[in-house]
This record gives sequence, C-alpha cells and structure tokens, in this order.
Amino acid sequence: MNRTLRFVNIAHFLDHYFLLIFPTAVLAIHPTWDMSYGEALALGTPGFIAFALCTPLAGWLGDRYGDKPLMAAFFLGLGLSSIATGLAAGPITLALGLTGIGAFASIYHPVGTAMIVRLAARTGRALGVNGVYGNLGVAAAAGATGLLAGYLGWRAAFIVPGALTVTLGIAFAWLPAVVLDADGAGGPKSVEATNGDRLRVLAVVFVASLFGGIAFNGVTVALPKIFEERLSGGLDGASGVAAIGAYASLVFALAAFTQLPVGRLLDRIGAKPIMFSLTGLQAVLFFVLAQVDGALAVLVSVPLMLAVFGEIPVGAWLIGHYVAPAWRSRVYSIQFLLTLGVSSGIVPMIAVLHERTGSSTALLMLLGGAMAVVFAMALLLPGGMRAPRAAPQPAGE
Repeated sequence: MNRTLRFVNIAHFLDHYFLLIFPTAVLAIHPTWDMSYGEALALGTPGFIAFALCTPLAGWLGDRYGDKPLMAAFFLGLGLSSIATGLAAGPITLALGLTGIGAFASIYHPVGTAMIVRLAARTGRALGVNGVYGNLGVAAAAGATGLLAGYLGWRAAFIVPGALTVTLGIAFAWLPAVVLDADGAGGPKSVEATNGDRLRVLAVVFVASLFGGIAFNGVTVALPKIFEERLSGGLDGASGVAAIGAYASLVFALAAFTQLPVGRLLDRIGAKPIMFSLTGLQAVLFFVLAQVDGALAVLVSVPLMLAVFGEIPVGAWLIGHYVAPAWRSRVYSIQFLLTLGVSSGIVPMIAVLHERTGSSTALLMLLGGAMAVVFAMALLLPGGMRAPRAAPQPAGE
C-alpha cells in the first residue's frame, strides 16, 4: 500500500471519528452550560446539514481541481474546525464550529473514495480495508471522547484530535502527487438481468439508503445516550462519561470488521439472503433494545451493530453488479445523497423525541420500524442463494 493510500484510509477513520465526537461530548456540555440534553444536542444540527449539503460541491471541486488538494483541505479544515469548536465561548460559536466540521468532513466520501478506486491495484480489497478504517473511526470516537471529556474537559475532546489532524494535513500536503490508473477500471461487470430486475434493485437500494441511513445514523449518534439511560447506576461524573464512551466504543469495535466477511459472502451467495437476514435481525433487535436495561442493553447492542455495519456494503455491491458501468457513478451519487441527506435530520429528530418522551425508547422503536421497511423491500430483490453470474464478455476484455 503506497503512502497516499495510507493517508486516505486514515482520512476515512477521521471522517467518522470527528462526526461522532459531539454525541458523546454533549453529555458533558449540557450540564456545564445548564442546558437540557435535547437543547444541547440540537446545536449539532447545522454540522450534519453542512455534511449532507456540501458533499456534491466537494465532488465537483475534486473533479475540477484534483483530489490531492481537496484531501489536504480535508485534513487541515477538519482539524482547525475542531480546534475552533473546542474554543467555543457559547452555543452559537459551538454550532459554527460544528458546522465547519461537517463541511470539511463532507469532502471525504466523494473525493477519498475516488482516490481509492484510482490508486488501488485491487480495488475491491482496498475498498473493504478502507471501510474497516471508517468503522474503527466510529468505534474510537465514543471511547476517546469519553476519556478526554471525562478527565480533561469536553474542550479537549475537540482540541486534541484537531491538533493531531492539522499535523497530518501538513504531512499529507508534502506528499508527491500520484497519478495511476486503477487496474480493472470500471468495477465489476454487469450481470445478465431484465430491466424489471434492474429497476427493482434500484428501488431496494434507494429505499435501503434512505431508511437504512436513518437507522445507522440514529444508532451511532444516540448509543452513548442510550447507555447513559440504561446503565445509570454508578455512572455519574467524569468516570461515568468515560465509562459510557468505553461501552459504546467496545460495541462499535466488535462490529467494525463485519464488512470483510460480508463482502466475501456477497460474492458467494449474492445480496438477497444477506440483506434479508441482516435487516430482519436489525428490526428485531432495535425493538428488543427498546425494552431492556442494564448490562443486557450492552449485550443486545453487540449483535445489533454487527448487523448494522454488515449491511453497509450490500447496496454498493448491488449497484456494482446490476447497473451498467456508464451509469454507476450517477447511481452511487444518488445513494450517497439519500444516506447523507437523512443524516442531516437525525440530530434534531433525536433531540425532539428525547425532549418529548424523556428517553430513547421511542427513537429505538422508530429505528426498528425503519429497518422493517428495508426488510420488506429485500423480498423484491432478484436471485436466491447464489451470486448472479456476470454476462459473458468479448474475448480480450
């Protein structure tokens, strides 16, 4: 793996890490500023909106000015925005800092993913490894933020990783530009399928991106608060915030590598049985988690997050196999917009539900309902227990 790819993988880790600092740090912010949890959490809304809205702009800038300058801006802008957030004097400046984090974080998916495809000799394996880095960023955010906020104050939770990221940005900017063509450009060959099958696949992918995005973003943002509610005994003060973050990080870490075996299974048995199983499991476990307390809540969260993380590559695999190469980029962009667009509404939705109900039970029931919709849509997928076979290609291709 060349040095540029290492930096791009680290960038995926940081992208997810920085987006999930605030959901844990807010547990220390709201009592410090004498705000309710819902009021304080709502300050993160502009950041998630910026993350969604700036993604198409980042892709256009990457195509126009090149991926290397945009990725350098990602590191430097993300780090400086995080430092500014840690230095916020009040709610307004905090929200502005979080908006900066969201705007610069939006660069990664359209630009970083394109760099992986352009530079990697084995694209599928590289994307799988890259996905694990992103998952580990999700896993690390809650634990590291809990420790920093619990023992050094919530400001340190933003300033320390921000300073490290600025340093990485300076190092990345000094790397020489790499110009390579990815082996096997264009991705997997399209399978033989009727137009009806292709339309059904697109319908399933887009619904899964929308409702699956609600479930993924909802549970990753809310899990620290869920654990605070369900593990309330003996989890007060600085050590309590650190412990909550550690539990959330442990659950995320256990699920972080799920995409690797799921990717292999996709190539062996196809997407239908995998999506059917994982979405059904999520629906059931969201409803179960809404009803349990104590250590059982942590135990239920482990298989839930295994299923949540495991489902992530299924949509991309379906697009790669059922959409013609000339259309894949446009279809992927729609998929990203649906998933990221939903993320902009997750924080206010969680805040409103918590303010009105005083707990996370209603949220978990809503997330379970969202996955029940995806589970039902999975029945429309073509194919059974075998992966579709690629259409024959002319000799020499």
